[in-house]
Amino acid sequence: MVVILSIIQSLLLAGVQVLLKVSVGRMLPFAWTADFFRSVFVNVPFIGCGVCFGSSCILWLYILKHYPLSDVYPLMSLSYVFGMFASMIFFGEPVGLTKWVGVILIMFGCYFIIKQ
Repeated sequence: MVVILSIIQSLLLAGVQVLLKVSVGRMLPFAWTADFFRSVFVNVPFIGCGVCFGSSCILWLYILKHYPLSDVYPLMSLSYVFGMFASMIFFGEPVGLTKWVGVILIMFGCYFIIKQ
């Protein structure tokens, strides 16, 4: 069960980053003005980012309450894996060999943590 919860939590964290990247593209250039803050708080992807982040935090609290930190904290690194796939799918970003090697190492690390 902890693996499924960790995957969901990591997907939410990756979703936060995707929505944040989309939302900053829709914002005005940063300035301490009312127009800038309006462009932030009427930005639907930014609001979605907050919802995903809040959901992720609540789920993380549940995970921390019920499982050892030494087991679950390393599983959060799955968000890097999901984030890389999201960057390819949603933004068409190139992924080089070294990034693939890093993702494979992360996945092996998570496997070893789960199998202990």
